[in-house]
Parts: sequence; C-alpha cells; structure tokens
Amino acid sequence: MLSKLTQLFKSADAPAADHSGEAELLDAVQALVDPDTGKTYAEAKAIRNVRQSASAIGLDIVLAYPAQSRHDAIRAQFAEALATLAGTRQIDIAVSSQITGHAVQRGIPLLPGVKNVIAVASGKGGVGKSTTTVNLALALAAEGARVGILDADIYGPSQPLMMGLQGQRPASPDNKSLVPVENYGVQTMSMGYLVDDDQAMVWRGPMVTQALMQLLNDTRWDALDYLLIDLPPGTGDVQLTLSQKIPVTGAVIVTTPQDIALLDAKKGLRMFEKVGVPVLGIVENMSVHICSNCGHVEAIFGEGGGQKMAEQYHVELIGQLPLDLSIRLAVDEGRPSVIADPDGTIAAIYKQIARRVAVKVGEKARDYSSRLPKIVVQNT
Repeated sequence: MLSKLTQLFKSADAPAADHSGEAELLDAVQALVDPDTGKTYAEAKAIRNVRQSASAIGLDIVLAYPAQSRHDAIRAQFAEALATLAGTRQIDIAVSSQITGHAVQRGIPLLPGVKNVIAVASGKGGVGKSTTTVNLALALAAEGARVGILDADIYGPSQPLMMGLQGQRPASPDNKSLVPVENYGVQTMSMGYLVDDDQAMVWRGPMVTQALMQLLNDTRWDALDYLLIDLPPGTGDVQLTLSQKIPVTGAVIVTTPQDIALLDAKKGLRMFEKVGVPVLGIVENMSVHICSNCGHVEAIFGEGGGQKMAEQYHVELIGQLPLDLSIRLAVDEGRPSVIADPDGTIAAIYKQIARRVAVKVGEKARDYSSRLPKIVVQNT
C-alpha cells in the first residue's frame, strides 16, 4: 500500500509532458490539402504519430484509399511545409493506406475475405464496361490495393480473355470451393473458366442467378480490399440479385456521350437508387476519338452527355476516356492498358478514376458489424 502511495505522489509531482513542439508541427501542416479528396489531411484525420527529437521531426500520413503512385509527392508536400520548422533536423514522413470495409445495404452480411464490393454497370452493352472494369481493377492494384474481379456476365464472360487467362481452370482443393485465378496481381473468377469458349449458356434467369451466387460465395477470395463485379447489360435478374443478396458498397456507371447509351445508363443509375446502393460516380467512355495517324480529336458520339447526366442526378463525373485504338488492342491481347503501357496517358486516366472511386468509398460510413459481439440464444 505504501509503495502505491509513493508512486502516486511521484507521478503527481512529475512535470507535465511538453506538447508545444507537436502543436507547432501540426500547425505547420494544418492547411495542406489532399488533391485527390479536395480536403485537408487534418480534416480526413490522416495525420498520425507526430514525433520530434533533437535530430529529427516527422509524422505518418495514413490515407483511406490506395495511392502508392502519389506517396513521393505527398512526402514532398509535407517536407516542404516542415522545412523551416525542421531547420537542420531530418524530416521523416511515412505515407501508407489503411483500407477498411464500409457500410452496405441493411441486413446483408459482408463477404468473407472481401472488405468492399463495387458494382460496375452500364445498362447498355458495347460501351466499354468490361474494359473499364479490368483497367480499374489493375489501376487499384497498381496503387497498392488487394483487388479481385467477379465476371457476372454468365452468358458472355469476357474477363478471361481481357486478363490474359483464357483456357485457365480454377483449382478446387475440396471439390466444393474454387481458388480464384490470378494474373497481374488481381484475383478473378468467371464462368468463362468453367465452360468452353464456344459453349452457349442457354439458361433461364433462376439458373443464372444461382450460378452468380455460387461463383461469388464459393470462391476463396483472399483478403481483398476491393472486389469489382462486372455486371451484364440491363436491369434484370442479375442486377436484382446483386442488390438483394450481395453486400455492395457502391456502383460505378459506365456510359458513352451518345443519347441512346445515356438513356439506358440512366435506367441503371435509377435502379441502384431504388435498391439503396449508392452510385459512386459516372465514367464517360469514348468521350472523343483520337486519330492514330494525325492526332485529330473529334467527338463522334456527341459531347457533354456524361456531365449532363451527372448534373441531373447529382452524381460526380469521375472520369472521361477517349476512343483510342490502343485500349481495344490491349484488352484483346490480354494486356490491358494499365499493364501494357503503365506510364502512358491512358493508364494515368484509369489510375486517376480508380483513386477517385476509392476516395468515394473511403468517404462512406464504415462497417462495424465484425466488431459487434454475436448474440447466442441458448435454452437453459
């Protein structure tokens, strides 16, 4: 008892820790803005572990989205702000990402091994939805995230070809579950792995939805930050199953500027609104055509359609992609643009869109269901 009292008095007499230096350091970086979110890092609560000593000052930046390609720029941004305060001391800035699971439709449990599910839809075929899906997945992976793709187009699966995995078959260690087929660091699953290329799936709606749920639930997804679901065109059975049984964090709508494509894209957007799935943004594909010979730019499908749709439904236009021959050639060869030319202009656009999608996900409410205790009712 006496020793405890002695410790108590010693702690009471001890001088209070001096946090004035840390406060000064925080003041120096308080106004720095993250260009990907438009908010300050302080607002996003991204500044952690502020530290200083006689030889160094530093802090950690923890982003809610993957942005590996921007780490050097962020470090430079903070180093410049702290240069005067540091003087001759070393500046130590650590940048990382912490991706968490976010809220989904009420009453639907999260998928094992998957933090966030993002649906990519179009409403209309032929607008480049699958190409956009595969490049967004590869862009997220390039930014440091763990990513998977589920090809939900049972009738016309295209992801095996686009991902350079045609002819592959998934392993099944227990004859019940499937191991995703992986390439370029992205886990994938598709009906295209289970049937021959020329085999037609002559199935009615219930069989299609059952196949989709089996592909989703029986695949051993391995610690994914994002699972992108490449939806078939339309607003039918697959889309309804998605909204009622699959925990979707948000949806991305792909369209072209053409009025006929926008008409169907609006239906897809309204469908997600009705079932309570937030639309993260609109991607306008084939915005302009770039001549491969002379570089002439022409809006052959019209212009401004994606922006008008975004304004009409109060949704963000998160990116515009040109109608470029290289995009088509790349996916046909199984090496999408982000892989074929990672430092090129097209890859840069996909990475920018991917970061914007991840930022929108990161702004959503977090899911805490896994932290809640499970209630078990027992007969006593």
